[in-house]
Amino acid sequence: MPPGGTGRGMGGPMGGKFLTEEEKANQPKVTPALLKRVFSYLKPYSKQLILVLICIIVSSFFSLMPSIITGKILDDGLMKKDFAALIYYIVLSLIVTLLASLIGVAETYINTWIAQHITFDMRNQMYRHLQNMSQRFFTTNNQGDIITRMTSDIDGVKSVITSTFSSILSNSITLIIAMIAMFRKNWILALVGIIIVPIFTVPTRQAGKKRWSLTNESQKVNDEVNGILNETLSVSGQLLVKLFGKERYEYERYEKANRKMIGLNIKESMAGRWFRVVLTTFTSIGPMLIYLAGGILMMKYNSDLTIGDISVLVALLGRMYMPVNSLLNIQVDWIRSMALFTRIFDYFDIPVEIKNAPDAITPETVRGDVVFEHVEFSYDESKKILKDINFTLNAGKSIAIVGPSGSGKSTIVNLIPRLYDVDSGKVTFDGTDVRKIDLKFLREKVGVVSQETYLFNGTIRENLLYAKPDATEADMIEALKKANIWDFVEGQEKGLDTEVGNRGLKLSGGEKQRISIARIILKDPVIFIFDEATSALDSISEKKIQDAIDPIIKSKTSILIAHRLSTILAADEILVVKDGTIAERGSHKELLSKEGIYRELYETQFSKAIVEEDGVSELEQYVWGTQPADEPYEGE
Repeated sequence: MPPGGTGRGMGGPMGGKFLTEEEKANQPKVTPALLKRVFSYLKPYSKQLILVLICIIVSSFFSLMPSIITGKILDDGLMKKDFAALIYYIVLSLIVTLLASLIGVAETYINTWIAQHITFDMRNQMYRHLQNMSQRFFTTNNQGDIITRMTSDIDGVKSVITSTFSSILSNSITLIIAMIAMFRKNWILALVGIIIVPIFTVPTRQAGKKRWSLTNESQKVNDEVNGILNETLSVSGQLLVKLFGKERYEYERYEKANRKMIGLNIKESMAGRWFRVVLTTFTSIGPMLIYLAGGILMMKYNSDLTIGDISVLVALLGRMYMPVNSLLNIQVDWIRSMALFTRIFDYFDIPVEIKNAPDAITPETVRGDVVFEHVEFSYDESKKILKDINFTLNAGKSIAIVGPSGSGKSTIVNLIPRLYDVDSGKVTFDGTDVRKIDLKFLREKVGVVSQETYLFNGTIRENLLYAKPDATEADMIEALKKANIWDFVEGQEKGLDTEVGNRGLKLSGGEKQRISIARIILKDPVIFIFDEATSALDSISEKKIQDAIDPIIKSKTSILIAHRLSTILAADEILVVKDGTIAERGSHKELLSKEGIYRELYETQFSKAIVEEDGVSELEQYVWGTQPADEPYEGE
């Protein structure tokens, strides 16, 4: 909202509505197909729309009746000194006014009901559509833009239905009824009055343009002022200002912008005042012309016109100003409405990239064998992320994937549950291409624990039940014990009903990660994927998580993306990924002996996790065979 509470549209008697330069440049192309699509949302509510139309017609007629009855009050009541007629027409006018108001309430209710149900339908349709989007959609589109389409854009549809569409109907009907009534009274005076109406709109439009220009300029300065406040009054901003001694400079910058904004606000307010002077003058011209023309007809030509007739024509003319001005501005509302629908339809038209094949299968039994055959993948056509990836993971075995940051490790595992689809080659699950397996079934069989643990705002119980809604309390406790987190949960005052906070912020990183592991254990997938599950945690938390992961690795089909040597050593095979290809593969000892990428990673990254004792670590002794084989390394 611009400063001073001036709405962007500035409709009504205070000014016209105008499109911004951006809106002019991006005006949607209104085609029959677009209109058909828009009105398809109205079709299920056609009966209610007919009721709205009837209400608008009746309400418009009744709202003009008091103006017509005024003539009767003057002629039959006051001029003829008929008190009974005077009372009759006054009561009739009050009744008609009340009926018009009551019908207006009914119209508003039905209109609002239709608008709310249409937005309800659109939100459901949009949410269902977004849920079916691939992970690529959410990584390439701005989250704020997605939420805007779901909320404010669809909310804007309500105003389109309750304001734009109903405004076109009610103003058009009011104008038509008013014109018919005027011509029925006297066609000459009706023409005189109608001629002045377009002239009335000229100062309205000019003043509107002036205020629109001032409002836009004022808004830019207001944004500048807010920007200065946000930058300099934040904790970090204030620290920088103080350290560089820029208090006076920032004050002068703020004072200059503030002074400019005040000047524009004064100009905007005065533009409105001068417009009221012009508006008052022009709105007086029409009635004066009718009085003049009516007087000439009555005095010079002995017309049968009455004072009541002239007063009716003046009153009806006054009722025409607002509808005419609104209809002149309706183009702006219409363009904005179509732009709103176009934005929403743009999202609806994004194809669902990951979807079930028509003949998708649901295997009766699963083992957990995963094979990558000549897999290639890219997020966009400009750069290949994975190139000719080939490997086999047999059921019950585990693979560790290591490599430099950005080499494609997470992308590889994301292809298994079809968060993305391969460009070429294939990923098979128990010998079947994952693209031919029912999507829900496939994802039920794959469990992922990522570095960025996400917990919903709720209780520990609710987060666990997300994986298995029918899980018993005993099932949840068992999963928590396996995840090495039950002692913590049991120690909380509310136990399983402990609130975790938004995104789990009431818990530490290690606690969140172990609860997420418990959630995956409760899900009981065939394949476990740990994507940097112990990254960015302190050594104590890491040890507890490692203790939870180790039994899973030994008993379940697992893929590990890790930078901790202890985690990597637990795997049956290590794949070294660099620049989207598998550069090396083998055991820890084999890869170290090659003195290649793995050796470099070991020396620069993995070995940092080793606790040195007397110059040679316990882990080094185990790796190089200097520790007896029957004494396993404690980290395993």
